[in-house]
Amino acid sequence: MFSYNDLQVIDVVARRGSFSGAAEELHKVPSAISYTVRLIEERLAVELFVRLHRQVKLTPAGEYFVEESRKIIKQMQLMKYQTQRVANGWSQNVSVALDTVVRQSRVNMLVRDFYEHFPDVELHLTMEVFNGVWDALADGRADIAIGATAAVPVGGSFDYRDMGTLTWKFVIDPQHPLASCDHPLEAHELAQYPAVCLEDTSRTLPKRITWLMDNQRRILVPNWHSAMQCLKAGLGVSVVPSHMAVPLIETGELIEKELAIKPSVSPCCLAWNTETMNPAVTWLLDYLGDSEQLHRQWVR
Repeated sequence: MFSYNDLQVIDVVARRGSFSGAAEELHKVPSAISYTVRLIEERLAVELFVRLHRQVKLTPAGEYFVEESRKIIKQMQLMKYQTQRVANGWSQNVSVALDTVVRQSRVNMLVRDFYEHFPDVELHLTMEVFNGVWDALADGRADIAIGATAAVPVGGSFDYRDMGTLTWKFVIDPQHPLASCDHPLEAHELAQYPAVCLEDTSRTLPKRITWLMDNQRRILVPNWHSAMQCLKAGLGVSVVPSHMAVPLIETGELIEKELAIKPSVSPCCLAWNTETMNPAVTWLLDYLGDSEQLHRQWVR
């Protein structure tokens, strides 16, 4: 109904309080300003201004129209600006999927540093388990995955950076029946007690279980925090990432026991979708650093 120019004219007339003042600011003649205002009033079938001798004053309807016009002008300017930024590679948000094995203390630092560099880009974080990280990448729910474990189970436009290997420790509550055993624990001994397992968050890829004996019952939990609570309560047994287990072993909240068959180390990596590259994603990849830095800060 109204052009950007129409709304701008009404805005300037209201701010300057006269047609001549608006004409001066907009580099037009007063008659052109007066004509534009009259056409808008005719379209609305209301008066926006009361004409005085050399000034104009907004009517109540005019005050409402100006208030709403300024919102639209601001939105139109923002739309133009954002469209130009998108054309230059800017994105409204970046999505990062983190495997629950990564150090939680690094997440807050990542968020703080990201928003210092990109105050107008949203950072979307999701916590995933096992193949859920790869599923988020393959499904387009994530641009970057931190701490993805095991072999890459998806094909497509993805690249990755090694994060080293993730080691595991078998831990139990100090009062658990297995705590008194002084020999490497066999599968049949472990199978007597529930295994605390994380539920794979994958939606389409096959779900993965990292550690479970034959015929062993499971306690399924959503994350490692919940797993640790179950272990400390003596509800089950499990292997957990070494960097999470060590602090609890040092405080005596959990104890480590040796297994007859040691858990395999897990290769770990940073992965990203090469088709969704933009300045924010590029900055994140540089910020996260090389393989040694990734291993030291996130999984060691």
